[in-house]
Amino acid sequence: MATLLNLSYLLAAVLFIFGLKQLGSPKTARRGNMLAMLGMLIAILMTLLDKQIIDFTYIIIGLIVGAGIGAYAAITVQMTNMPQMVALFNGFGGAASTFVAYSEFVAGNYVTSTGDPKLDIVITIGLSVLIGTVTFSGSLIAFAKLQGIMRGAPITFKGQQALNAASLIAVVILGGMLAVNPDNAILLVIILAIALLLGVISVIPIGGADMPVVISLLNSYSGLAAAATGFVLSNNVLIISGALVGASGLILTQIMCKAMNRSLANVLFAAVGTDDSTGTASGGRKDKSSVTQYTAEDAAMVFEAAQSVIIVPGYGLAVAQAQHVLQEFAQMLMANGTKVRYAIHPVAGRMPGHMNVLLAEANVPYDMLLEMDEINEDFQNTDIALVIGANDVINPAARTDKSSPLYGMPILNVDHAKSVMIVKRSLSAGFAGVDNELFYDQKTMMLFGDAKGMVTDLVKEYKNL
Repeated sequence: MATLLNLSYLLAAVLFIFGLKQLGSPKTARRGNMLAMLGMLIAILMTLLDKQIIDFTYIIIGLIVGAGIGAYAAITVQMTNMPQMVALFNGFGGAASTFVAYSEFVAGNYVTSTGDPKLDIVITIGLSVLIGTVTFSGSLIAFAKLQGIMRGAPITFKGQQALNAASLIAVVILGGMLAVNPDNAILLVIILAIALLLGVISVIPIGGADMPVVISLLNSYSGLAAAATGFVLSNNVLIISGALVGASGLILTQIMCKAMNRSLANVLFAAVGTDDSTGTASGGRKDKSSVTQYTAEDAAMVFEAAQSVIIVPGYGLAVAQAQHVLQEFAQMLMANGTKVRYAIHPVAGRMPGHMNVLLAEANVPYDMLLEMDEINEDFQNTDIALVIGANDVINPAARTDKSSPLYGMPILNVDHAKSVMIVKRSLSAGFAGVDNELFYDQKTMMLFGDAKGMVTDLVKEYKNL
């Protein structure tokens, strides 16, 4: 049985790795998900068989309840709320690791048959509880910020970083005391309580502009917590899967930070951002007389003569659920002989890959979705850059204004296009709270209104030409 179990775990690990590899491309992501799901199914089934569980009542109940909740969420959660759901999933993963590790501690499974404590197990129990609990409470704060339950802008207070440092030092000291005296169960309870506080105070100072990075980092934490729990249980497949999630999450976090030209420390402690980018943020320029405002009818006539169009989606597209009508408009343009492509910035939206998933839902062909590095040089040869709800990722201040929090961040070269059309509800600043000079450029045409309503009007006017 042991040989079959290890071979099954090896197969599951291989499926995890291949699945993760295929998630790197929109074309193969669906297949990658299926491979990873198959690997997890094999791992779970073999684990249940290995433990020779006599009564599966609670497992079946958990399976039914969990499947019901998952199916309901998959059907009802809107694409705009997907980042919140991912944040919750990260939190639940961290909580699961905490519960399992703590239950192993309570059951006394950290001692040998002679009653001596296993130092390595005690340490990994402490790590699992710490990381899992930080992930849980931090993810709840991320969810609350994204859902609008609490303000999305950074929340800071005097001595915040000192409190963070003191909490970490306290955890290290308590962890050392637990390793020396594991029978003192109250130490682990105190570590758990401090971890809850750490999760909260480490996420509240992070603004909406950095939510994609936060979600990616919390995802990595959940994987690290699972890997630590795998050592507690001596379960190889849990160690492997947790390590894969932890490593891939850290790599993705680094990619996101690089896309913003900021360090992870700056993301975590600089308190950059405002409440949202959908029309309530402050910071807009007072003199708006230079703004060129177009109607849908005006814009349709300009599009009729265009030979090439690059569409830049942003969070406003997701809020308005305008992806389907936007793709309808793109198909109309292509039928008229216009070359149409989508430019995707790595941090567009509120989670990694948000725009790719959103547009895939509208059946946009994968070869029309181009990453920033692939398409940036083409803007200068493009007749129209159509921006739908994006702001910070197209702000020229990232190149020119050294005082701007966006300075140095790679942006889409929208301002290099021959003409720019921006669909936005107002001239409000984006997540970073920075006014966008592109709104006032002479070649920029502002189309004020809800993204779905405006693009719908564009479709109607274009049909009537």
